[in-house]
Amino acid sequence: MAVAVPVLFLTVFFVWPVAEIVGRGFVLDGRLDLSGFGEVFARPRTWRVVGQTLAQATVGTLGALVLGLPGAYLLHRCRFRGRGALRAFVTVPFVLPTVVVGVAFRSLLVDGGLLGGLGLDGTFTAIVLALVFFNYAVVVRTVGGMWERLDPRAEQAARALGASQWRVLRTVTLPALGPAIASAASLVFLFCATAFGTVLVLGGRRFGTVETEIWIQTTQFLDLRAAAVLSVVQLVVVVGALAVAGRARARTERALPLGGPEAAHPVRLRDPLDAVAVAVTAVTVLGLLAAPLVNLVVRSLRTPDGWGLGNYAALAVPQDTLAVSAWQAAGTSVRTAVDATLLALLVGGLVALVVSRRPRRNSARRAVAGLDALFMLPLGVSAVTVGFGFLVSMDAPLGLPIDLRTSGVLVAVAQAVVAVPLVVRTVLPVLRAIEPRQREVAATLGAAPGRVLRTVDLAVALRALGLALGFAFAASLGEFGATSFLARPQDPTLPVVIFRLLGRPGAENYGAALAASVLLAALTAAVVAVCERLRRPGIGGAW
Repeated sequence: MAVAVPVLFLTVFFVWPVAEIVGRGFVLDGRLDLSGFGEVFARPRTWRVVGQTLAQATVGTLGALVLGLPGAYLLHRCRFRGRGALRAFVTVPFVLPTVVVGVAFRSLLVDGGLLGGLGLDGTFTAIVLALVFFNYAVVVRTVGGMWERLDPRAEQAARALGASQWRVLRTVTLPALGPAIASAASLVFLFCATAFGTVLVLGGRRFGTVETEIWIQTTQFLDLRAAAVLSVVQLVVVVGALAVAGRARARTERALPLGGPEAAHPVRLRDPLDAVAVAVTAVTVLGLLAAPLVNLVVRSLRTPDGWGLGNYAALAVPQDTLAVSAWQAAGTSVRTAVDATLLALLVGGLVALVVSRRPRRNSARRAVAGLDALFMLPLGVSAVTVGFGFLVSMDAPLGLPIDLRTSGVLVAVAQAVVAVPLVVRTVLPVLRAIEPRQREVAATLGAAPGRVLRTVDLAVALRALGLALGFAFAASLGEFGATSFLARPQDPTLPVVIFRLLGRPGAENYGAALAASVLLAALTAAVVAVCERLRRPGIGGAW
């Protein structure tokens, strides 16, 4: 049962829609036709998009690592006043809706923005900065979670033998953190390569990625063959990134029990490592993370008539041809996110429970690893492909005489598909950290399997489940790729409304889009603040 429910869910609402949309691009007149690969890759546009995708992902990953490693050290190995609040703040960008990230950076870089004079609007640099902004927390939490659990005796021995602090970092600490760094890098590369809303807002057609190109080919050119080819290419990249992340994560999870969370030391600015970490993190937090968000709030208060709350007042009435107001769309977003979160928590919790077991037979271990990798795929497969696949496959799911395409249920289901991997990655490390002998002792004392599950697994993972619930809710609240296809005109979500406002001319529409972005950012930030208080000490890298 614990395996059947998640597998059925993934098959019906992920594998089937993706296979349907890909199949329509490769099956012509009832026969398999792979000539589309040659046609699509013969276009210079395709190679330009693939090259831009790899370039943005590579540079974005390097930037996130360079800035994130000092942050991981400072926030997980050092102790100072306000560390918890700062941890919560640096996590906010990761769960911000991608549309909001794009709007925040665009408002900062356009003419009239704080950095408008630099000429970065609509450039490759702007996209990379936004990708680093979004993925900074992945590096901080993934690497920091392992860093705070490293046994300090190896470092102390090296220092006692006369090694400098920098040599200890280079020869002892960084090699020990290798699995966590590799895991973080592969995940950041994956997120950068599949970015949609951010790239669409900042780059448009000039700096598109494979993800945005799938959207353009599907919605504007109606070229399902090209979209199918690009979806397969993206899937290959995703599987490669997930394979690297999975191997690195497995090494990390095996290493975690070797040492408990070590007491963080106070920040010592006289130590070069601490001084560099403080300087780099301060510049990153103030210049890269806070500046776009603060500027977004400031710009939302600027109206054609001067400073005021006019843009927020406009959220109460529909703008132009929109059928609903932004406040009504926010209500729809919250209701849909609640449904998606509950569904994701059920499915993801069952997956984490099954994958956390360590069977003795090699075949069973391979099956468990395969299930883990399978449920990570929605993180990287194009949400556009999933959303459009829903439209073409959900007219009669499982042969039932119902058309789910006319129901708002599909939006919640699509958001749950995206949120399930986050639930798994948050709960799984905690379940794997449980000593198996605790379950064996409970069973020996006569506890039924259900009671063992309730008193051992659930009791330990309760805080992690609360954390997963919050992240799943935040991710569902801001999902845009699949929702842009599935949201009905009379029931759009807030990210869809923001994107539509940005596409309409006029200062009033732009101001309303800024105000709506602030509203959506505030909702997600509040959720993350609560989540951070539920974070289990020492388990900081559960992505």
